[in-house]
Amino acid sequence: MKKVPKPTTAEIPDPGRLEDQQLFDLIREHLYTAVVSDALDELGYRDQALNPTIRPLTPNLVVVGRAKTILWVDVYEESPDPYAKEIEAVDSIRPGEVAVTCTNESRQNAPWGELLSTAAKARGATGAVVDGLVRDSLKILELDFPLFCSGLRPVDSRGRGAVVDYDVPVKVGGVVIKPRDLVFGDNDGVVVVPQHLEKEAIGKALKKAKQESHSRKALKEGKLLREVYDRYGVL
Repeated sequence: MKKVPKPTTAEIPDPGRLEDQQLFDLIREHLYTAVVSDALDELGYRDQALNPTIRPLTPNLVVVGRAKTILWVDVYEESPDPYAKEIEAVDSIRPGEVAVTCTNESRQNAPWGELLSTAAKARGATGAVVDGLVRDSLKILELDFPLFCSGLRPVDSRGRGAVVDYDVPVKVGGVVIKPRDLVFGDNDGVVVVPQHLEKEAIGKALKKAKQESHSRKALKEGKLLREVYDRYGVL
């Protein structure tokens, strides 16, 4: 069978020429986490998808933005000013950031809730990713604020956990995340693109998404999977 050339990708925008908000809008409109993960695989970064225990609080909300990392530790007594560093971290959030909250998968602390979500959203955060528990879930849903977490528990952080630093590398969901890395989450989970790779990774993802759209159309028309794969090279 004679192979037909793959469709041109000349019209795909160059991610490296876009401002952050333009890049985020492009990702929201054209991409999904699976195709970004595939692009990272091609670049040799095969472990950039967070553990499957970290799930969206509600389906159909997408988060895209720069990582605002916040590091928590478990504590076992109340301090005189238990929320000091936490307040400092949240108040320093900038527009377009995602609050990436590392608790080292704590099960005793539920550090994120309605008030932090409200404060973060007011500061311009596009969502939050927590590797542990959250509370006030129904109130958060009312905010239409994308939140990814590993579970729910109605406990306060006071005397259970404390922020020790922020804007530092953290490990969340098995992935080391640095401040300003690109965070993208949808119903399938969360993928993190290291900042130095984002132009190449997003470019590859856009090309593959375009090829997948051609494959999808051909398959719906009844063409064989082998024929479609030989033509477009994606599966």
